Amino acid sequence: MMQPPQDLLDAAQAAQRRAYAPYSRFHVGAAVRLPDGNVVAGANVENASYGLACCAERTAVFTAVAQGARSLREVLVVADTDRPVPPCGACRQVLSEFLPPDAPVWLVGRDGAAARTTVGEILPGAFGPGDLGITP
Repeated sequence: MMQPPQDLLDAAQAAQRRAYAPYSRFHVGAAVRLPDGNVVAGANVENASYGLACCAERTAVFTAVAQGARSLREVLVVADTDRPVPPCGACRQVLSEFLPPDAPVWLVGRDGAAARTTVGEILPGAFGPGDLGITP
C-alpha cells in the first residue's frame, strides 16, 4: 500500500476536524502543496441553502489562491468513509485549473487506506484555459 505524504495527511485531518457539516455530517478535509513546498488545508463548509456549500478541495485551493498561489503540486483528500473517496466533479474541474495532469491526488479513508491517482486520471480531457484561447 502506498503511503501519502504525512504533512499533507496531518493538515487534511486537522482541517477535517474543523469542517462545518451540520446537515450531512460528512466531514472532509483536504490539503494542497504549493510549489515552494508549503501546505494549505481546507474543510467542507455547508450552508442551509445546500447549493451554497463548498467542498474541502475547493476550499483548500481557493485559500491557496487567495494567498497568492497560481499553481499547486499535489492534493490529498481525507474523509470518514470505508474507501478512499474521490473528489466530486466540480472539485475535479477546479483541481485541473491549478494542478498539472500528472499531479498526484491522494485519497484517504477512515482506516488510513490510501489510493494515489493523478489529476489527469480523475478528469481526462479537462476543459481549461487553452479551450478559451487563453494562456495563463
